Amino acid sequence: MDLGSGLVELAGTPDGARLATALALMSALAHAAFGALQKGRHDPWLSRGAIDGWIFVLAAPVALFLVPWPQGSTWMFLIGALAIHFVYKLLMALAYERAAYTLVYPVVRGSGPLVTVAFAAAVFGEHYAFIQWGGVALLSGGILMYAVLALKEVEIAAQAMRLGLGFAALGRETVAASTTWDALGIRSAPDPFTFLAWFFFVTSIDFPPIAYLRWRAMAARPDAGPLLARGFTGALIAFGSFGGVMLATRLDKVGEAAVLRETSVVFAALIGWLVLKESVTPA
Repeated sequence: MDLGSGLVELAGTPDGARLATALALMSALAHAAFGALQKGRHDPWLSRGAIDGWIFVLAAPVALFLVPWPQGSTWMFLIGALAIHFVYKLLMALAYERAAYTLVYPVVRGSGPLVTVAFAAAVFGEHYAFIQWGGVALLSGGILMYAVLALKEVEIAAQAMRLGLGFAALGRETVAASTTWDALGIRSAPDPFTFLAWFFFVTSIDFPPIAYLRWRAMAARPDAGPLLARGFTGALIAFGSFGGVMLATRLDKVGEAAVLRETSVVFAALIGWLVLKESVTPA
C-alpha cells in the first residue's frame, strides 16, 4: 500500500481524526513562523518571491517525476488555487509593507475560522453542535480582540498603517475561500500527494518574477545571499504549514482543521514579541 492510499483509508476514522489534529496544530506553529519570515528584515515582496522560488525548485521533481500527474477536475482546482493564493499573497505583501506583523496577522486570521466553518457546513455538509459554534465564535472574537488591543498600542494615524490594515482585512476573506477550495481540491484527487505536490509547484510560479523585477528596480539592492537563505527556510516551513492543514482537511472535518490552525495567532504574538521585537502587551 502506498502512502497516499494509506492516508485515504485513515480518513473518517478515529486515528485519522487524531492525526488531523496533530497536523493542524503543527500547521499553526509553522504558519506563524512563515508569516514572521515574510515580514522580517527583508522587503516582504522579496521574501515571498525567494520563498516561492525555492518552493518551485523543491516541488518540481516531486510533481513531475514522483507522484501521479493530476487528472480531470484536479486541474481545475489547481488553476483555481493559483488564482486564490495569488490574491492572498498580493494582499499580504501589501499589508506587511505598511503595518506591523502583530497587527496584520490577527486581522487576517480573525474571522477566518467562523467563515470557514460556515463554508464547510454548506459545501461539505459538516454538522457542528451549538457549543462548537460557540467555541469558534470565542476563538474568532479572541483573535479580533487581540488585534484591537494591539491597535491601541500603536499610532495608526498614518495613511500607510490604515491602508495596511485595510489590505489585511481583505486578505482575511481569502483565507476562508482558499481553505475551502484547497480542501475540495485535495479530496478530488485519488492520491492526495498528487494534489499537494502540484499545488506547491503551480502556486509558486507567480511571485518569483515579481520579486526579481522589484529587486532589479531597487536603488540599493539587498544582498541576494541572505535573502535566498531566508527563502529556503521559508519554503521548508511552507511545506509543513500549507501541506499540514490540507492533509488535515483530507483526514477529518474541514472546519475543525481550520479552527485549530488559527491558534497560530498565539504563536504569532510570541514570535512578534520575542523575535521581531514588536510591542505586545500582557493583555
